[in-house]
Amino acid sequence: MNRLQGKTVLISGGARGMGAAHARAIVAEGGKVVIGDILDAEGQTLAKEIGGGKAVYTQLDVTSYSSWEAAVETAVDTFGSLTTLVNNAGIMSFGTLEEFTVEAWEKIISINLTGQFLGAKAARASLLSAAPASIINISSVAGYRGFAGLAGYNASKYALRGLTKSLALELAPVGVRVNSVHPGAVATVMTDGLDVATLNPMKRAADPSELSGIVVYLASDESSFATGAEFIVDGGELAGGGVINAG
Repeated sequence: MNRLQGKTVLISGGARGMGAAHARAIVAEGGKVVIGDILDAEGQTLAKEIGGGKAVYTQLDVTSYSSWEAAVETAVDTFGSLTTLVNNAGIMSFGTLEEFTVEAWEKIISINLTGQFLGAKAARASLLSAAPASIINISSVAGYRGFAGLAGYNASKYALRGLTKSLALELAPVGVRVNSVHPGAVATVMTDGLDVATLNPMKRAADPSELSGIVVYLASDESSFATGAEFIVDGGELAGGGVINAG
């Protein structure tokens, strides 16, 4: 229950879904958590639910560098340090090349890729001060395989693998590890209504809590020799799966 004793974790998109599951798991393992999101009511409710002086909510727009700076400051001011950044916020949007607008493209890249870069940049100094530290970028199996009609999502998740490796090489000498997590189908609001039955041999979506063990591991000192790596939790999807059905 104390694997994350002394750790303070900032999670973007932390108010619900995978982010909320990770927040609960981090505190259960002795850590403290800053829940960053634009969903104020849900984020505040989650922080109160966790309670015990272990969690705080802060409004975080991942496309804004100043918002990131404020979230990092909240972590340091509230808990004394920042040891771990979980870049979890992300969106999914469908559309063929003909249908997908330039605005939709710019939005998904700004949230799923630029947002994670901004988070790492804003947190860098605090993570260095608290080293050994960790950045955990939540990517997707869509960073390994293509899906028709998901050009923006695919592009952002493939690019995040490259960003992760570049930052891992840069920050290893100063005690900050950077890894990516690649979930398959997970039962969240983002995937609500999607037919995922043929995506993996388990024939189901994961509960968000089934991803939290990897996040706890990467936030802990147990993963002290893991950096620049990709952790796949997909129910066997990349072993050979089917196709996604948005209808």
